[in-house]
Amino acid sequence: MIHTTHSLRVRYAETDPMKYVYYGNYAAYLEVARVELFRTLGMSYEAIEQRGIWLPVSEFSIKYLRPARYDDLLEIHTFIRELPGVKIKFDYEIFDGSGQQITTATTTLFFLDAEKNKIVRCPDFLMKLIQKSWKPLL
Repeated sequence: MIHTTHSLRVRYAETDPMKYVYYGNYAAYLEVARVELFRTLGMSYEAIEQRGIWLPVSEFSIKYLRPARYDDLLEIHTFIRELPGVKIKFDYEIFDGSGQQITTATTTLFFLDAEKNKIVRCPDFLMKLIQKSWKPLL
């Protein structure tokens, strides 16, 4: 398993008139956390793309437990719980500044050869980084 944590503060422009985070912005928050997870593995998202691999989202699921509000400092926990094949699944837990869990979510992405526009298995260069950071479940 791989687990990373990323924090971000809710900006005013991301909220509705009640100062709750507009539901569509959560997808962007998850993307930020996912990109940061790759960075902690040792490779930026851009570097993956420069090696000819795209990662389109094929599935997105979210459960809102409580609203996030303007100026909240959110902590996003991102997990990879299974080694990837042609797909990679990310699980997320979002907590507010008081440590209360407010959201759970999952995204599934697939590996796409950008040149051939064909689905491929997780490339070796990325699998090596994932395996290097892999911690067994206890």
